[in-house]
Amino acid sequence: MTARVAILGCGYVGLELGRQLRADHDVVGVRRSDPGVAAIEDAGFEAVQADVTDADALSAVPDVDWVVFAASSGGRGAEAAREVYVDGLRTAIDHFWDRGDAPERLVYTSSTGVYGDHDGDWVDETTTLDPQTEKTRVLAEAEHIARERPVEYGGHGTVARFAGLYGPDRYRLERYLECPVTAGYLNMVHRDDAAGAVRFLLEEDHREDVVLVVDDEPVEKWAFADWLAEQCDVPFPPKQTKAERLADSDLSSTATRRIQTSKRCSNDLLRSLGYEFAYPTFREGYRDAIREFTAH
Repeated sequence: MTARVAILGCGYVGLELGRQLRADHDVVGVRRSDPGVAAIEDAGFEAVQADVTDADALSAVPDVDWVVFAASSGGRGAEAAREVYVDGLRTAIDHFWDRGDAPERLVYTSSTGVYGDHDGDWVDETTTLDPQTEKTRVLAEAEHIARERPVEYGGHGTVARFAGLYGPDRYRLERYLECPVTAGYLNMVHRDDAAGAVRFLLEEDHREDVVLVVDDEPVEKWAFADWLAEQCDVPFPPKQTKAERLADSDLSSTATRRIQTSKRCSNDLLRSLGYEFAYPTFREGYRDAIREFTAH
């Protein structure tokens, strides 16, 4: 089946998703900025310039079968996050599903930040959410809208809950090789698998309410940093306990909560649905970055 797909907020993951879908589907990416539109065109599929919070602007997007809402608040605060994730998502759903040719389904990309702290224990799709910051509370509210609002129109919404994204332009090698590394767990997913999982959920018509998108192996930050240093043939980086890091008087409240938050995210559901990872762990995912680093 050739589907018509709109990727709203077609940024880091959205561009890769469009690249993966464009051979078999009619894809349009939506960004609000001129550089964003140019990036979509460079990726090889149709671009529309529009703000997801502006229903009139969204009228320029053609009718579609699938909507992927992957917009970002650009690292700004909770107020900006609410404008994009809650108001923008509600506006987009109402706009597309009010059309005569309404979409069949929505995939909304969220974050494992909604889990809060679980003291290093495992979490999955059945785990009760406990968002610790205003921004993650906004994300949890948006998840509810994504699951419930399309149903009111006869559609369906799925939440793809991403772990920490990495990949081209986001390997952050210097952060782990040169800076003090604070204890805790890393839950990661390569950009290509984040996009690949959304593509898989759409094309295979999996309609779970929530799917956790994370690779096979959560890893302790100290162990990851030492492995990375060993692969790059540089000294092991300095380490900090959580208590040592929290003693820094310049930490923001958001940074403090992030340091205090610890969990390991399970991908058992995504695996059981049949998704095959291109980069099952950080070892495969960092291969290109290490090769480039050691070539210099």
